[in-house]
Amino acid sequence: MDLAVLLVNELAVTRARGRTTGVPEDRRAALDAAFAERGWTSSRALTGSDADRLAGVAAELHPAFTAGPDATAALNQALVRHGAVPNLHGDPPVLAFHGPGADLVDAWAADTATALAMVIGVGQGVRLRSCEAAACELVFFDVTRNTSRRFCGLSCQNRAKASAYRARRRA
Repeated sequence: MDLAVLLVNELAVTRARGRTTGVPEDRRAALDAAFAERGWTSSRALTGSDADRLAGVAAELHPAFTAGPDATAALNQALVRHGAVPNLHGDPPVLAFHGPGADLVDAWAADTATALAMVIGVGQGVRLRSCEAAACELVFFDVTRNTSRRFCGLSCQNRAKASAYRARRRA
């Protein structure tokens, strides 16, 4: 889930925290920086071509977070296109949803699409959210007990509450 959120937020979102962000020029550098910020390392090196293909994957995954009408169809297509098949590989064995010989993009796409599909399939699709603050499209996986999270972070929450307060004061 964390990888799905990261890919969508880094490669498919054009407005974040009240500002227009645009699509990064150097996608590989943007992903490398996001991975380093989280302390993640990949077993395979990410190339510029991989990052460009991952932008397409992020666009496929984005509707799942916004509960769009095409979310299920888009996820099903992504699962098929990237060969999502449960299997064990490695030593010790690890459950993955991509073939052992899959390239980096297909592996990440299959695993992230499967994670989203599993969340939706067990009736927890409401936990896949998009920030409710104005001018913010960032997505997140709501892990609160009562699924009450509405904003991607504290800065968006503060902006929204201050805006609502100013609107009440004007009225």
